Amino acid sequence: MDTIWWVVIAVAAIIVVALVFWSLMQSRRRAGLREHYGPEYDRTVGSVGSRRKAERELTEREKARESLDIRPLSEAARNRYSDDWQRAEKRFVDDPELAAREADSIVKSVLQERGYPSDDFAAQAAAVSVDHPQLVQRYRHGHEMVHSNGADAEQRTENLRQAMIDFRTVVEELLEPEREPAAH
Repeated sequence: MDTIWWVVIAVAAIIVVALVFWSLMQSRRRAGLREHYGPEYDRTVGSVGSRRKAERELTEREKARESLDIRPLSEAARNRYSDDWQRAEKRFVDDPELAAREADSIVKSVLQERGYPSDDFAAQAAAVSVDHPQLVQRYRHGHEMVHSNGADAEQRTENLRQAMIDFRTVVEELLEPEREPAAH
């Protein structure tokens, strides 16, 4: 009978150690996701309603991102998009609506040329969030401001101005040359 109790105690100890290890791994994974995604982590938790579902979604985004062939822009492409952006900004004074829609289109084209999905805004934003978690909120906000309706003319112009500010930040980061990893 003593042997049975020792076996039960050993099995219980193994189970407790396994549960503690599993809990520590979950905590480490959660901390890694929170650190990497920052505000995007909180936004995702809020949008799906639970931390567990949000973490699953963020992990699925990472897996989907791995299958994409994301590449840097050539110098010629960066110059072309920079010129396009400058024209859109200059156009804002005379036609804010057209300028903001062009800005949205420029960002979408840059992302598409870099290899991000282009068929669906939500899929594109999700993929961008993996590589640019601090930037994706600006991209979403700018896109929302361009495609929202219902504001009076003055508010609409302000929304478009905000979109241009958001898109400028996005374009500036996306057009940055890729940095070489630091030598150790």
